[in-house]
Amino acid sequence: MSIGFFVTGTDTNVGKTLVSCSLIHAFAKTRRSVVGMKPIAAGCENGRWLDVDQLSAASTRQFDRAMINSYHLLAPVAPQIAANYEAVDIDIAVIQQAFHIVQKAVDIVIVEGVGGFVVPLTSQTDTSDLAVALNLPVVMVVGLRLGCLNHALLTAEAIRARRLPLVGWVANTIDPRMDDIAENIEVLRRRLVSPLIGILPYNPHIDASVSANLLDINPLLM
Repeated sequence: MSIGFFVTGTDTNVGKTLVSCSLIHAFAKTRRSVVGMKPIAAGCENGRWLDVDQLSAASTRQFDRAMINSYHLLAPVAPQIAANYEAVDIDIAVIQQAFHIVQKAVDIVIVEGVGGFVVPLTSQTDTSDLAVALNLPVVMVVGLRLGCLNHALLTAEAIRARRLPLVGWVANTIDPRMDDIAENIEVLRRRLVSPLIGILPYNPHIDASVSANLLDINPLLM
């Protein structure tokens, strides 16, 4: 039976794509078929949506682009705003349909969110509504920088409020100058009920196949 996970972050640019690709590589090492989806991507660079490219490259199966990325928006801003620029209506039902097609074909689906957990998608919906619609357990990426404790605890609270299980979190060092990194991680260890499944050191050039070795996926398979 296929399983899946929704990867969210405590903010934008905290390493969701890196962690999503790392999870794909880690699960692939268990000889499972794994596909990454980025239902909504905002921000185009030289005609490419790099996060979608990275997820596709890491996946063990290839699907039509529209299956793994229902909405690709040009502006690197909040999805609702980017969609408004292009007169695009983001429909969660479209994403659900694509997800179910992919889910039936593989063992594991990793769905990467966009921005933070409650970033607006339309005037009526946000990313948390997408996670609820897909009914997936959540993996949270905590970007280690000043303010991360508040961001992480608020995000975890929002996940619980949507009655979704937070099955694990990853501490990703995005600010090498941050003071008391170990102490911040320990505070979150004590306050978050879910297990810490990996600590990623600061390395802007790390390959996801390498960082996969730093993740413990066993709690996700229980």
